Amino acid sequence: MSEVPSPQLRISDQDRESALTALGEHMSVGRIDIDEFGERSARITAAKTRGELSEVFLDLPEPHPGYDAPKTVVSEPAKPASPWAGISSTQRVMGALLPLLFIVTIVFIIGTGASWWLIAIPIGISVAGEGLWGKGWENAHKKLGKQRRRELDG
Repeated sequence: MSEVPSPQLRISDQDRESALTALGEHMSVGRIDIDEFGERSARITAAKTRGELSEVFLDLPEPHPGYDAPKTVVSEPAKPASPWAGISSTQRVMGALLPLLFIVTIVFIIGTGASWWLIAIPIGISVAGEGLWGKGWENAHKKLGKQRRRELDG
């Protein structure tokens, strides 16, 4: 008997699942849009051989589907990263003090009958603080999200 060439080998349901997972990763990073994902996933579902499955990924970088790859067993769950990771102490202090400043200002306005425009003080500080520290907080959380995805994939 002659051996079947690799592209003509039949694929399993596990191979199709691996391909759909890889395709989903390409969509999540923006290499393909939702319409293209639908078209390619239909081709994956209908694929019978490795060659048909490989055609779906010709123009895409890694990850590609694995063929009959054994399922990995995670022996120990990864320790979740701290929710405070990447947030500086200045941001933490400002995050705690601004709501307190806002409440103190409202109590002061009500208690003394002061003009309502004093409420602009904590609002102005909040706006200035977001301008100074907001992007760092946003970038830190993006970095933390990427790190968590890598840990889950890893």
